[in-house]
Parts: sequence; C-alpha cells; structure tokens
Amino acid sequence: MIHLRSAITVIIVGIALWFIALIVAIGIDASTNAIWICGSGIALGVVGLRYTIRRAKREQI
Repeated sequence: MIHLRSAITVIIVGIALWFIALIVAIGIDASTNAIWICGSGIALGVVGLRYTIRRAKREQI
C-alpha cells in the first residue's frame, strides 16, 4: 500500500514545478499554449491533492 503522506509530498512538488514552469514561460514570452499547459498542470495537481487528502482522512476512520 502506498503511504499517502509520500503521495501528498510528490503532488506538492509537482505543483511547485508546474508553477516554476509557468513563471519561466511567462518570463520568456512563450506561446499561449505553453502557458495554458502549465496552468492546467497546476489545476490538476490541486484537484489531485484535494482528492488524496480526502482519501487519507477517509482511511483514518
């Protein structure tokens, strides 16, 4: 079984990396497509983080 704390850490690191990529993409004036991809990565990471935290709380009961 996967430890959910380690999964939460991985998701947070992934969100941070997508955020850094977004800042870099904005900084180098990348295409709109690249900026949307970075934004989507952040949004999906947040959804995954909320799901994983909710799942962890449910398993503790």
